[in-house]
Amino acid sequence: MPLSEHEQRMLEQMERALYAEDPKFASALEGSGLRTYTRRRVYQAVAGFLVGIALLMAGMVAKQVWLSVVGFLVMLGCAVLAVTGWRKAPKPGEQPAAGAPHARRQGRQKRSVMDRIEQRWQKRRDEQGGGQ
Repeated sequence: MPLSEHEQRMLEQMERALYAEDPKFASALEGSGLRTYTRRRVYQAVAGFLVGIALLMAGMVAKQVWLSVVGFLVMLGCAVLAVTGWRKAPKPGEQPAAGAPHARRQGRQKRSVMDRIEQRWQKRRDEQGGGQ
């Protein structure tokens, strides 16, 4: 669930205070960890893709169809991991989304459902606040 405007202002105040107090520590926490994690995941997927190619070729040379199929499946899975990891990686200088680990687990449909629920909740709060 996204933060309310008040919570966002409070968070921004805390971030500014942290930058003022210890800029080196604040810049270390800025989001390079997520970038490093996604970059490492993409590299691992590329390495797995190469292993899949090797298994595919070994299966063809040894005339073992099952080994070729396993190699193809490894290649396919690693390609999917590489593409999804590359798309989710924050750009340099870009702040990762709040609750980034949760954003990874939620699909687009779940986020839209949560957006609708939040809009309904906000509408009810506005109606109750306006009526009093």
